[in-house]
Formats: sequence, C-alpha cells, structure tokens
Amino acid sequence: MTDAQKASTALLGWYDDNARVMPWRVSPADRAAGQHPDPYAVWLSEVMLQQTTVGAVTGYFIRFIARWPDVQALAAAPDGDVMGEWAGLGYYARARNLLKCARVVSEAHGGVFPNNFSDLMKLPGIGPYTAAAIAAIAFDRPEVVVDGNVERVMARLFDISIPLPAAKPALKAKAARLTPKHRPGDYAQAVMDLGAKICTVRNPSCGLCPLSDNCGARLAGTALELPKRVPKKPKPTRHGIVYLAQSTSGEWLLERRPDKGLLGGMLGWPTSDWNEAPRDEPPFPADWKTESGEVRHTFTHFHLILRVRTARLPDDCTPSTGFLLPKHAFRPSDLPTVMRKAFAICRAL
Repeated sequence: MTDAQKASTALLGWYDDNARVMPWRVSPADRAAGQHPDPYAVWLSEVMLQQTTVGAVTGYFIRFIARWPDVQALAAAPDGDVMGEWAGLGYYARARNLLKCARVVSEAHGGVFPNNFSDLMKLPGIGPYTAAAIAAIAFDRPEVVVDGNVERVMARLFDISIPLPAAKPALKAKAARLTPKHRPGDYAQAVMDLGAKICTVRNPSCGLCPLSDNCGARLAGTALELPKRVPKKPKPTRHGIVYLAQSTSGEWLLERRPDKGLLGGMLGWPTSDWNEAPRDEPPFPADWKTESGEVRHTFTHFHLILRVRTARLPDDCTPSTGFLLPKHAFRPSDLPTVMRKAFAICRAL
C-alpha cells in the first residue's frame, strides 16, 4: 500500500466514525448499506455552500427542499418565489443560475442530472469545483474536489508555503494524489470534514487528526502559518441613499433590481447610485424625512453606508421607478439583507 493509499484509508476510517450530519448528506453507514445520494440535493447544497457556511445554508436548504422537492418542481417555480426564498443568503447570481440550471436539467435532460464531470460542466452556474463535487458525492466518480478546507489540509499535510492563490495548482495536484478510486464520494466529504472539524484555521486539533503522523506542517511547526495568502487590498467604502415610501392605504414602493449587477433580480427599495458622493434623487417629490441611524453593509469588494429617507406617497403621485406592493403581500424576509436593515430602521412611516 502506497503512502497515498494509507492516508486515504486512514481518513475514510476517521470519517466513518466522525462524519458531520447534514440534511443533504447520506451517512457513510447508509451509503455502505446501498443508499445513494440524491443528485438534486447534492447540487442544491453545493450551490448554496459556495462562499457560505454550513450553518448559514442549512435552514435555507431545508426550506427549499420542502417547497421544491425535486429539480422539476424548482424549474417550474416563478422566479420571484425562488429569489424571495433565497433572500438573505447573498451572492444572488447563484439563485438566478440555480433556476437556469434547473430548467435545463428539466427540459434537456428529463429531470435527471448528468453523472459525469464534463456533462455537468455544461450546465449553467456549474464550474469545475461544483461539477467535481456533484460527480464525486452524488455519483462516486473519482474527481478531485478542492474547497478552502481541502486547500488548508493539503497545504499543511505537505507543508506547502507558496501563498494562495498561486499555490492552487500545487494543492490540487496533492489532493489528486490522495483521491482514491474506492469510495471517492465519501473521501471528498471526509477531507472537507477534516478541515472543518480538526484542521481548522485557528487552533487545529493535531492530536485528533488521522493524518498527523505524516503531516509536514506539524513536524515543521508551521501549521498555524499555512496556507499562506497574499495580503488583501483594503475594501473601499461607498455611500448611498435608500428611499422607503408607503401609500396612505399601506402599499410599499418597491422595485425589482436588474438581473445583472449587485442584488440582481432581488426585490428592494429604490436607491440612489452608490459612490463617494451619491445624488439625492428620490422616486417622487415629497417631504422626505432622513431617519436617524444608517445602514452599514459589506459586499465582496466594498463597504456600503446608506442614509435612509422616508415619505408618504400621495394618492395622485406616479413614482419614477418601481411598483406598489400591497401591505398584506409584503414580506420583509423576501428582501436581501441590506434592504432588511433599511426596513428595520423605519418600520413605521
């Protein structure tokens, strides 16, 4: 048995006893008994987990599966319903691609997900990582699955000091060496679990690690330094104004944001542009009141500070943007987080 085989065998043994319980996952015991993962559940979870934690995703996944139990049900769902259910999870392009992919699988593949990497890569919103994860976890294909947890495990196991992102090819090559042909789906999840539970960013539990005897970083004393990263540039801060208006009958003035761009396709309040000096251009003339407090929110590439302005919408006024949503049909949970923060500042007009 090679060193790579010994490592993957040890890791699978650890996983059999320590696998995390997740609503989209088939346990190693159930898998050994012949239960197969649902490709739809694997795909949905992997899309949700992109740049998002398991803790944040779990509730959303459970609600999605309850409302749309298979890919054809999701494909038939109205866009607004899906975007509303996604609200608060962030990175909203994922939700738009989710619908596109569901509809392609439903219409072009009869509701059956392709079972190999190359065909999965042809689907909307599925890149190399997601295709590898679905192929391995759902179909037990020996694909190399590398997320942030796996990168950290490989960097420490092989004591690789090249900073990320330049280290990615070397880390993937090491991960490929360890990926077994036997139980590759369980193995892919085992490495991710090891990174999440044992080989953590801070205070790794090296004494509990099944790979510790041959871990290069543990032997060299460099575990806490790895993986190294190129320092990030400071995020700029943008400013803006958000306008909340309600008619005398209680209707809220809302708009659907363009599909392309930040918060694409999501329900939201009208806003100014977002820059260093935003123009105050409310959607209709009125006695606009500036609320105390401000919205602070961080996106991937910048921080945002919003002033909140409120007004009553006169009965005979036509706003320059948006539409009126009846009070009984308005659900704050359908708004993305930044828009919920604005609503929280001025719940009553």
